[in-house]
Parts: sequence; C-alpha cells; structure tokens
Amino acid sequence: MSEEAAPYRASERKRVRTVTLQQMKERGERFTMLTSYDMYTAEIFDEAGIETLLIGDSAGNNVYGYETTLPITLDEMIPLVRAVAGAAKHALVVADLPFGSYQESPAQAFASAARLMKEGRAHAVKLEGGAHMAPTVEHLAKNGIPVVAHIGFTPQSEHALGGYRVQGRGDAAARLVEEAKTLERAGAFCVLMEMVPAPAAKAVTEALRVPTIGIGAGPDCDGQVLVWQDFAGLRDGRYPRFAKKFADVRTVLLDAARAYHEDVSSGAFPATEHSFEN
Repeated sequence: MSEEAAPYRASERKRVRTVTLQQMKERGERFTMLTSYDMYTAEIFDEAGIETLLIGDSAGNNVYGYETTLPITLDEMIPLVRAVAGAAKHALVVADLPFGSYQESPAQAFASAARLMKEGRAHAVKLEGGAHMAPTVEHLAKNGIPVVAHIGFTPQSEHALGGYRVQGRGDAAARLVEEAKTLERAGAFCVLMEMVPAPAAKAVTEALRVPTIGIGAGPDCDGQVLVWQDFAGLRDGRYPRFAKKFADVRTVLLDAARAYHEDVSSGAFPATEHSFEN
C-alpha cells in the first residue's frame, strides 16, 4: 500500500500546540475548534481531528442551565476542564476564565488561570475584553500561561453592550483591528472574534501575525469555533444565525428515549438476552 493510500491512524497524530496553530496560519491552513464539557464529546471530537477544544463559560447555559454565562464560577468550570483534558489526546485544550475571576487585576487573573491549568490541566486560557485587557494578557503570557484573547461581542459584557449585538460595524472596524494588534503585542497567541462583520474580521486576520478564530465572523478567519450543542443539533429552540447544524442529535436521542420508555412499559425490555440465569 502506498503512503498516500495508507489509512489514517489517530495514534500517529501529534499533540496540537500553540505553535501548531501559528504554523497552520503561515501555511494558509484552516483549523477547527468546538466546545466540549465532558469526556465523551472530548474523545469523539479529538478522534475526528478537531484541533482545539474549548471548555467555554457557555457551560453556564449548556451544562448548568443558567440563563447566561455570568453565573458560572471557577469551581464549576474546573471539573469540566479536567474531564476534557483527560480525554483529549491530541487537541489543544483551552479553558475560559469565567466572569469575575480575572477582571479585578492581573494577579487575580493569574491565580484563576493557574487553577485552570494545575487543577483542570488546561493547556491555555481564554479571556474577554479589548485593549484594556492587554496588561492582564501580558502578565499571564510572561508567566507561562498561553492566552486566547476574545474581542467583538463579549458575552460576559452583554449588559454593558446592550444585549447580543454585532460589534465592529462602520468606523468601529478600525478600532477592532487596533485592539487586536494591541492584544497580539501583549502576548496573546490567538484572537477570537465573535459576532463581527466579515470584512472587519478579514481586516483583523490580515493585520495579525497570530491566528484568528471566528464565531459569526465570516469565512476569512484562520479557524472557526461552534458550540457543540449547536453544531450537533442537540438543543431545541432558535439557533444563532452563525450556527450550522451538522446533525440532529436531539431527534436521535428523543426517538431512542421514547423507544426505551415504550419497551419498558410494554415489558419488551429487558428481554431474556438482557437477563442473567442461575
């Protein structure tokens, strides 16, 4: 069998590092990020070749059932991070710093990020905010903590921003580029943009040496991220405009649960083959 025709083996893959993403940008290659909050999704996404896994503070909505991301705490995040990090053999594992765990000072941010890396075993952290967060990014980066900077719409600031609104329109696009460059200079190894007009996101991507990740930021970012419950069609209700459903997991689980309920109610399960004999 030729080398080109050889079957893909996940065991041959190396661990994705921050420099891996940088090298992919330099080669013009796109990469993927998905959220993950447990060992099973982490294992599956890792096997599929997803380069980066994000334990987002979106776990507040998608795991704990909060209305927003704001209530989730560092103590609630750490077990989820540890589960994902333990299951992912190849992907770069990034953990969100939740609201209130880093805004007070660079020292507070370092203490929180250190817990995510020591107790959660994350490889990097993500924090929200523009140029005003540069001193915090610099402090973390200089002390050995890789940082993804999150600009554009920042969910932790939804009340200050007046709700879920696109950021970086019109004259604000130039300011977005400058904020991204400031965060890059501070030491961020990657910049994530959320709900940003595609032309603005393209301008940021072209202006930066480090890679960009988009969610609702058009096709020109170096990487793309989605919440896994959105991409897999797990949740009900209205989906964000930028989310594409690649499966309908909700219907599969709903049909399976209904079939299980029916079989137990009718006595069809457990059958002889599911039981033990003396």
